[in-house]
Amino acid sequence: MTHEHTSRENDVTGATVWLTGLPSAGKTTIAHELAALLRAEGKRVELLDGDEIREFLSAGLGFSREDRHVNVQRIGFVAELLASNGVLVLVPVIAPYADSRDAVRKRHQQEGTAYVEVHVATPVEVCSVRDVKGLYAKQAAGEISGLTGVDDPYEEPASPDLRIESQNQTVRESAGTVHALLAERGLL
Repeated sequence: MTHEHTSRENDVTGATVWLTGLPSAGKTTIAHELAALLRAEGKRVELLDGDEIREFLSAGLGFSREDRHVNVQRIGFVAELLASNGVLVLVPVIAPYADSRDAVRKRHQQEGTAYVEVHVATPVEVCSVRDVKGLYAKQAAGEISGLTGVDDPYEEPASPDLRIESQNQTVRESAGTVHALLAERGLL
């Protein structure tokens, strides 16, 4: 399905910045920092948070491979639609399967919309210490199963546009690295 691009000549070029990585890798934290930086520069920015999407757009979906794929495709559709209309869209979502992420990238390419994949490549050992939502502790206690990167697969991107090892730099440095790539690609 193609759609008309309605952004005006004076609008900035939109783009989707997809931040993928394990739970507690730092995706959302980096996205919020980057959003604040971009908004301070007067950019139109939307952040599509995975938890909010699950609540409002993908309610009823579980965590099977099929449901995760549907969820990622829905997010990718909304992101591309916004980006094609001049918005910088930040998407901090695990998206554990390469084929799902590749389908989102392909949709963007087909529509002529910029897409940047950022792998927040934080090791599982660091993520489990951060454990922002307590998921690793619950998994270790046997309260939950299917935790991405522990007892459910996470397929690392083979060739992301950017790889960030968040454990080796501050959040501001990580956001700055993404910002620099966007600037380099003429997306700001």
